[in-house]
Amino acid sequence: MERSRILIVDDHPPLREALAARIGRQSDLQVCGEAADLAEALRLVASVRPDVVVVDITLKDGNGIELVKRLKSRDDRVRVLVWSMHAESLYAERALRAGALGYITKDQETNLIIEAIRRVRDGKTWLSETMNQRLLLRNLGQDRQGRSPVDMLADRELEVFRLIGEGMKTSEIATRLHLSVKTVETYRDRIRQKLEISDGTKLAHFATQWVMQQSN
Repeated sequence: MERSRILIVDDHPPLREALAARIGRQSDLQVCGEAADLAEALRLVASVRPDVVVVDITLKDGNGIELVKRLKSRDDRVRVLVWSMHAESLYAERALRAGALGYITKDQETNLIIEAIRRVRDGKTWLSETMNQRLLLRNLGQDRQGRSPVDMLADRELEVFRLIGEGMKTSEIATRLHLSVKTVETYRDRIRQKLEISDGTKLAHFATQWVMQQSN
């Protein structure tokens, strides 16, 4: 039986190697490439044509959600599984809107990660039962948890907000995301307006508290 080709996109070599080892032990899967950033991922997808691209959220030169969008814009047939340390409640819905078929966190057991890859390979979605139920209730207008103010942020705004919460300065965020300082300042202003925060100090405090909550 021909083995399905899996491309891993993650900026942490040990994690890529660990996942590659898991995949390599499967009779129906094989790793056809590894990338640490958007540019290399886009190049490899074009050259090795994987069956599934496993994408992390945080990359060296940007955001995995942005990569999903770019992959889908180039070839809508590309099947993507987002594999992240960030909670489903934060990024799963955004990943699906971008074009991914599944979302799984890095703390899941090996058998579940492999099962998620197979499911996405077969053109099916993968989410936890909790997230599936949450999305169903939201679609029915019965989501009692509702949405937090942060949910109103656009994908790029959320990325800037997260980096603010991690203590990065505007110039550092600009370098990290390959944006101008002026563009990052514009994003900061939009974030403050959407979150109804009056100044940059309060924004930094709120973002820091939010990041700490996400890591708990």
